[in-house]
Order: sequence, then C-alpha cells, then structure tokens
Amino acid sequence: MAKPGQTGITRIISAAGYSWKGLQACWRSEAAFRQEIALSVVLIPLGLYLGNGGVQKALLAGCCLLLLIVEVLNSAVEAVVDRIGHEYNELSGLAKDLGSAAVFLALLLLGLTWLLVLFF
Repeated sequence: MAKPGQTGITRIISAAGYSWKGLQACWRSEAAFRQEIALSVVLIPLGLYLGNGGVQKALLAGCCLLLLIVEVLNSAVEAVVDRIGHEYNELSGLAKDLGSAAVFLALLLLGLTWLLVLFF
C-alpha cells in the first residue's frame, strides 16, 4: 500500500530536494567525500576522454560515481550510529568498520578498473 502524501511530479521534486540536502550534508561533514568529489571532478572527464567506446567510458566514469555512492552510504551509517550514542559499543564499531571497508573496496575497484581499462 502506498504511503499517503505527495504523488507524481510533486513527490519527485521533493525527493530531489531531499537528495540535494543529503549531498550538501555529506559535503559539509565528510572530508573524505570532498576529496573524492575532487578526484571525480578530474577522473570523470578524463575517463570520458580516454575511454575507447561507450563501455570503457562507462566503466571509468561509473566507478568514480560508485565510490561517491558508497561514501554517502557510509556517512549515513555513521550518522545513524552516532545518533544512537557516542559511547563505545562493539556493534556500533563493527557497523562503522564495515562502512569503511565498503569505501575501501570501492576505491580498490576504481583503481583496478582504471588500470585494466587503460593499460591492458
């Protein structure tokens, strides 16, 4: 059953606004996100230029966007864990470590993709 509230284009506009607020919050609170944006500002155009055909261009640019997506999700996990409390809890630490591991794997994927596409 659908939730009551906005529908159609109004809902889409509201959702876009919430997404924009989330990106702004991540920009303000996460240095890693700002660094990854800077990296993406360089790598995405470079990937679109260096890629040979649509698939390579999509791989080179897409892995940069995937890194940003994973960083935003990691930031969301951290925000929820911090909302619960700042005192040490093993599960809270595990949640943050898992989010960090996801970012690391996305960075690894980015590097591996660029290496394989451009040099092999």
